[in-house]
Amino acid sequence: MPTGHDHPLAELAAAGVSIWLDDLSRELLSDGRLEALIADRGVVGITTNPTIFASALAKGESYTSQLRDLAKAGTGVEDTVFAITTDDVRAACRVLRPIYDRTDGVDGRVSLEVDPGLAHDAEATIDRARLLWAAVDEPNLLIKIPATTAGLAAITAVIAEGISVNVTLIFSLDRYRDVIDAYHTGLETAAFNEYDVSAIHSVASFFVSRVDSAIDARLDAIGTDRAKAAKGKAAIANARLAHEIHVESLATQRWQNLAASGARPQRPLWASTGVKDPACPDTMYVSELAIPGTVNTMPGPTLEAFADHGSAPAVVLEEIYGPAQEVLDEIAELGVDYREVTGELERQGVQKFIDSWDELADTVRGQLSHALTKETSSKR
Repeated sequence: MPTGHDHPLAELAAAGVSIWLDDLSRELLSDGRLEALIADRGVVGITTNPTIFASALAKGESYTSQLRDLAKAGTGVEDTVFAITTDDVRAACRVLRPIYDRTDGVDGRVSLEVDPGLAHDAEATIDRARLLWAAVDEPNLLIKIPATTAGLAAITAVIAEGISVNVTLIFSLDRYRDVIDAYHTGLETAAFNEYDVSAIHSVASFFVSRVDSAIDARLDAIGTDRAKAAKGKAAIANARLAHEIHVESLATQRWQNLAASGARPQRPLWASTGVKDPACPDTMYVSELAIPGTVNTMPGPTLEAFADHGSAPAVVLEEIYGPAQEVLDEIAELGVDYREVTGELERQGVQKFIDSWDELADTVRGQLSHALTKETSSKR
């Protein structure tokens, strides 16, 4: 497989796409693999979520020593999860700090999510975001907050305090408009309160593959040839139209005023880019969204698949928005309710992260108990 600057990921980066890795574990940090991914795969950022941490904790021995120490100290499950996740993210922030410095804060970012159980509680989300920001204490951290109604209020509040944010679980175009407004409102408040707004960064994580999974299932249920012909197109169209909204927002007088005060644009980030339908190309959600000025966060297998056989065709923005709208119009004419689908995806997305958080807590609970048992046995 090509390495260094010869593989398609270099082409993707040259096209203006920031390559982030949707994975983090202590093994990745301790065995040099993260540095290798930066050097050989062009990785310039990392995203995490409860599912990623649950997976990391469930395998390997990298956390054993810390868990033993925390168990001996009588640390509870919630505080243990907090300690482990903030330690990993802080370490990753330090590895990526040279990229952050080199790109003037644009890349070199690591995301850490608030407890998803707080997704519908704005005040609790704000408190947790402050706590995580202070605990990691690295300037290249992004706090992940879901784009729920309560999340929007929290995003505005923490941006206003100078905390950089990765807005996650965005599925619909209307909700994306709300996210942009929340970011701009936070920046305006920060500027009014004399924060250095140039130090505040944000990405808006627009989820891709789940949109196809949900809409394609409905198209299959319709079952006509026309419905089958529309499969596998909605997610890319949805993301491309989100990019059009992003471009339009940067042309407003409101944004021009913010930019004049030093504010940074909130970049679209394509998330959930692993292809779930085996009938589709496994690099589809990367190559079809190779839009300059965006971020693509990929799970390891997607990253390696793109390094092996991906391509980043030149995107002419004026030529992608119209056809994208036609795709969504066709799906609507076939009887698929876009708002129903995206609303359900948001509810499912929050619940999936809550389930993963519970799994993470259960894993930690079991490992703390195991560590205590081993400690007691060794003293006999």
